Formats: sequence, structure tokens, C-alpha cells
Amino acid sequence: MIKSLREITTNTIKVMKQIVFLLCLVPSVSFAQPLKQFNEEKSKIDQRLMIGLGSWATANFIVSGIGWATTTKGEAHYFHQMNVMWNVVNLGLAIPGYIKAKNETTSQNLTEALQLQRKTENIFLINTGLDVVYMGSGLLLRNMAEKNVDKQTQFNGYGNSLLMQGGFLFLFDLTAYAIHKCHAKARVHF
Repeated sequence: MIKSLREITTNTIKVMKQIVFLLCLVPSVSFAQPLKQFNEEKSKIDQRLMIGLGSWATANFIVSGIGWATTTKGEAHYFHQMNVMWNVVNLGLAIPGYIKAKNETTSQNLTEALQLQRKTENIFLINTGLDVVYMGSGLLLRNMAEKNVDKQTQFNGYGNSLLMQGGFLFLFDLTAYAIHKCHAKARVHF
């Protein structure tokens, strides 16, 4: 189980690096671009991020759905169970997030655009902090498993899932924050 978690983590990091590379391919324009174009680029960034989150959630939901259905009540069963529950939430955030970004008005004035930009950056930064809490909860559950023989497999399975999901979301949210921060710094010279 630990070896497969390491492989999953390694593969997750590789995928995140590829996603970051692709997300950074936002079209380059001069610093004097119009405000409308700045707003459109922000919306496209958000759409891409939500597609990334939704893809992660869907892949996890399918793989862990199969894993949950085919494993016995061992650690792997609980790992997949938590992944399914976790990614129902991720998908529940990604779909409305994508729709919101797709329908977002791009005709904000400068003050509104900058407020929305800061709000978006802050959301991803706060989420990064929450992700650390998720990973800490995973470690806590794994630690509690040692003292709780009756629920040892459940605590280990859930703990491993929280470590993996929290780790992915940490990378995702930190990357999203950095992308938005770079977008704002490079483009806020109207």
C-alpha cells in the first residue's frame, strides 16, 4: 500500500508539473493590453484550472469507485472509499467553478477587476492553508490507527487518502495562486 501511495504521489506530481506548464501557456501580450483582455485571460485561467480539478476528480472517482467496489474491508477499501467521497466534493466545486468562470463578465472596470483578481488569489492562498490541515488530518488519522486496533484499517485508509488528496490540492491551489499572481503582475499596467 505504501509503495502504491508513493507511485500515486510521484505520478500526481508529474501530472501537476504538466498541468502547470500547460496553464502557463497563456498568450503573451504587451503590458499595455486593454482591461477587457486582462479580464478575459483571467476567466480562461479559471476555466483551465477548473477543468484540471474536474479531471483529477473524475479520474479519482472512476479509479477509486472501481477500487472501492472490488476490495474487501481492508485499508485499500477505506482509501478508495474516502477518495470517492472527497472527489464528489471536488467535482461539485469544479463544475460550478467552470460555469462561473465561463459566464463571468469581462467588462469590469479597473477597480472591480483588481478586486476580483485579489479575491481569486486570496481564495487559492486560503485553500492552500486548508490543504495543509487536510494533510495534517491524514497524519493524525494514521497516528490514531496505531492506538485504535478496532479501526486501524479504516484510519490508515482514510489517512492515506487525506494525505494524497490534500497533497494534490496543496499543489493545485499553490499553483493556481502563483498563476494568478503572475497574471496580475505581468498584466496590470493598463
